[in-house]
Amino acid sequence: MILQRILQRKQEEVEGARRALPLAELRARSSDLPAARPFGARLRACAREGMAIIAEVKKGSPSKGVIRPDFAPVAIAQAYERGGAACLSVLTDRDFFLGDLAYLGQIREKVALPLLRKDFLIDAYQLYEARVAGADAVLLIAAALEDGRLAEFSHLAEDLGLEVLLEVHDESETARALETSARLIGINNRNLSTFVTDLGVSERLLPLIPGDRVRVSESGLDTRADLERLKAVGADAFLIGESLMRETDIEAKLRRLIG
Repeated sequence: MILQRILQRKQEEVEGARRALPLAELRARSSDLPAARPFGARLRACAREGMAIIAEVKKGSPSKGVIRPDFAPVAIAQAYERGGAACLSVLTDRDFFLGDLAYLGQIREKVALPLLRKDFLIDAYQLYEARVAGADAVLLIAAALEDGRLAEFSHLAEDLGLEVLLEVHDESETARALETSARLIGINNRNLSTFVTDLGVSERLLPLIPGDRVRVSESGLDTRADLERLKAVGADAFLIGESLMRETDIEAKLRRLIG
């Protein structure tokens, strides 16, 4: 199962990072940073006006390989900002998604939108790392974390000024997510075992999430009709990566999606 391979590699990666920069020093760096940009509030405001899209800066994936050979993260982020994105998601996993933690800081210098660190977070070290690198929010994946870790990381993120997008894939994970303090719940339409996408996953799970949470549908979204279909059953926002990354003119594609 690819998720297990990723998590095993992530553990090795965290251990290496901890040796290079001890947690005590990383924690000290995180203690005197400017306030994070308001990720959830930005999504809510854009949702009230129309389509709230978290546009993803993503070079590749395990299932598709390199998606965008001419990958220039800052230029892509700037195009998303011009195109009307609510927030940005930045892939920072290097081995499987061809991302880099440094992209957060590079993009933050040039773009005013709130940034999500999208990675496989399995250790508290990575939350401090995200904050120092320039993230305003982090992705937590219910399938990768047991209940104790979900609660611990949600509270630590709050202490660090980070918002949490908590990702679920089925009914049991949705129930677990609703027991945490996370205000943003993401429904991933991609099966992490097969990597097949099905918008029916969002249609099934959206009604289970109360309206006081921001409900985000993720993966497999390509057309304005896809967004309207899911907004009709409760989606507040959408995380879109691959279909944007494959476009020659990503700004124009994003404008068409937002309408």
